[in-house]
Amino acid sequence: MLHQNPKVKKEVLKRMSYVSGHLHGISKMIEEDKYCIDIVKQIQAVQSALNKLTEIILEDHLATCVSHAIKKGSGQKLIKEVMETIKHNPKK
Repeated sequence: MLHQNPKVKKEVLKRMSYVSGHLHGISKMIEEDKYCIDIVKQIQAVQSALNKLTEIILEDHLATCVSHAIKKGSGQKLIKEVMETIKHNPKK
């Protein structure tokens, strides 16, 4: 992220730490043969956290990288890239 907001970067890293810890917890649940539905619920929580992380990063990308590119007259390439990324999002 070339023009990344330092505040956003801190938030992204904090959320990544949470997701990483949560994934470790899921692994432990699997090792301990915990109830399948409880594991699935935890996986869904991680998916939700990753979706939120995607939103935060994409919003920052639009506000920084894309905005900067538009000001320089080269925004169309980045806009196309964002649209392709959104269209290929597996949750859609």
